[in-house]
Amino acid sequence: MSTSTAEDRTAAAEETLSEDEYRDRLRDLPPSAKLVAKVLETDSPLSQGQLAEESLLPDRTVRYALNRLEDVGLVGSRYSFRDARKQVYFLKH
Repeated sequence: MSTSTAEDRTAAAEETLSEDEYRDRLRDLPPSAKLVAKVLETDSPLSQGQLAEESLLPDRTVRYALNRLEDVGLVGSRYSFRDARKQVYFLKH
């Protein structure tokens, strides 16, 4: 599990969507993307590996879900403060 810092919350809050707009963008996505979004709602930011572990989805499916979420502007990413080799993902909700 990850812990949220002030910098994480600031990055996630940069682009805020209304609840209706968030739900509209999420509506047409595949179930895997909806599950990844739900995991990110409860614990964020997370790396791709952490998302796979939390969602019980294969790495490849998580990667696909993240790409779909990024395409519709629901997920943002940045390099991890703990390990600059990894990216972590957060909701722009």
